[in-house]
Amino acid sequence: MRYRCETCGYAGPKWMGFCPQCGGGALVETSEGSPSRARGRAARVVPLSEAGRTPVRRRPIGIGEVDRVVGGGLVPGASLLVGGEPGVGKSTLLLQVAASLAAGGASVLVASAEESAEQVALRAARLGVREDGLLLAAERDVDAVIAAAAEVQPDLLVVDSIQTVAAAEVGGAPGGVSQVRESAARLVHFAKEQRVPVVLVGHVTKDGSIAGPKLLEHAVDVVLYLEGDVELGLRVLRCLKNRYGATHQVGLFEMGEAGLVEVGDPSGWLLARWHGGVPGSVVVPTVDGRRPLLVEVQALVAAATTPQPRRSVRGLEAARVHQVIAVLERHAGHSFSGKDVYVNVVGGLQVRDPGADLPVAIALVSSLYDVGLPAIAAWGEVGLTGEVRAVAHGDRRRAEADRLGIELTVGPGGNGEDRIAAALGRAGLPPGGGRPPVARVIP
Repeated sequence: MRYRCETCGYAGPKWMGFCPQCGGGALVETSEGSPSRARGRAARVVPLSEAGRTPVRRRPIGIGEVDRVVGGGLVPGASLLVGGEPGVGKSTLLLQVAASLAAGGASVLVASAEESAEQVALRAARLGVREDGLLLAAERDVDAVIAAAAEVQPDLLVVDSIQTVAAAEVGGAPGGVSQVRESAARLVHFAKEQRVPVVLVGHVTKDGSIAGPKLLEHAVDVVLYLEGDVELGLRVLRCLKNRYGATHQVGLFEMGEAGLVEVGDPSGWLLARWHGGVPGSVVVPTVDGRRPLLVEVQALVAAATTPQPRRSVRGLEAARVHQVIAVLERHAGHSFSGKDVYVNVVGGLQVRDPGADLPVAIALVSSLYDVGLPAIAAWGEVGLTGEVRAVAHGDRRRAEADRLGIELTVGPGGNGEDRIAAALGRAGLPPGGGRPPVARVIP
C-alpha cells in the first residue's frame, strides 16, 4: 500500500499530514495493483520494415478545419486530449465532430460525466444535431464507460471529461492525480486494444495549462487546445502534440448560435471592419504554424492621470511590448514618460510571433504623435540594440498582405536587418522629438 499526493503525484510508503515534496497536497491511500501476468513471456519482436507495411488509414471527420489540425482524420486506436478554458466551446466542437462522423455512417459514443443525457440532448437540439448514429451515456465510472464502449463497438468514443470520471478501486476524488492517471491509462489501453479512437476532454488550470499530471499529455497521442476570448466569436484550435502528423497547423472557427462555424479566410474575417487612415492601427502579417494570418494591432498612448503610468497589453506578450517601448525611447528618441500605453490585438487572438515587434512600435509612435497611418502592414523583430531583424516566411507575409490589397508594407531591408528609426521613417512617422518626417519612402 502506498500514499500519493493529489497535487504533485508524490508517492510514499507511509502516510503523513502533508506532502513532503510540494508541501500543500494531501496524501491519499492507493493500491499498487496486481503484478503483470505476462511476467516471463518475451515480447514479440518484428523488423521495422515489416511493422510499417500496414498503412495508417484515417477516417475523415468531415469538418475541414479539424481535419487540417489532426492531420487528415482520426487514426484507429488513437487517443486525443482536447483542452481549453471553460465556456470556450470544447463540448460544442466535439458534439459537432460526433455529429459529422455519425452523418457519414459512423457510430459515436459520447460519455458525459459532467452533464446528464438530457442536457447533452438540449445542446444537440440547439446545434441541430439529430443523428441516429450518435449514442449517449451519462456515467462517471470509467470501467462502466469502457464496458459500454466494448459492447457497442463505436467508431469513436468521447469522454467529457477526464477530470470527472473515476475508477472505483482507486483512492481519491475525481480529478485527483491518482484518478486522472489511472482513468486515462485505462481509456488509452482500451483505444489501443480495440482500435477505437478515444477523445478525452481536459480541464485547464488558472494559468491556462491542462489540469492533471503531465503524464496525461505524455500518455495520449494527440494534444489539442481550443483557445479564444469567450466574449468574442473567434476560436483557434491548435495542435500541441501529434504522433501521427505535424503540429504546425491551426484551425479557425467562429462561434455562433448554431455552434462553431469554419472560417475559410481568416485574414479577411479578421480585417472585415479594418481600414487605414487612423493613428495607432497597423496590420501584422503573422504566420501561425504554416498558415498566414493578417491581424490588426491597435495602440493608444494617452496622458497619464496617475503618478504611475499604466501599461495594458492584450493578445501579446507584455514583456515584449515593454521591451519595444524601451528601444523606442533609447534608440529612436521617442519618450513615453508620463504616458499610459494600451496595446490590443483585435479579434481576441494571442499572437506569439516575434515579427509583431515592429508593427507594435509603428502603432505606438503613430498614436504618440497622433499621426494617421495609411493601410499598412509591417513585420520584424526588434532587438535591444535598436536593430530590426528579419523573421521567417517574409515572402508569405508580403504575399498575404498583397492578396488583401495592402500596398504599403514595411519590413527589414534586403540585408535582413534594419534600424528602428529607419523603419519608422519608412512608415512615414516622425523621428524623435515629434518633428515632421522629411519624406515617406514606400518600398
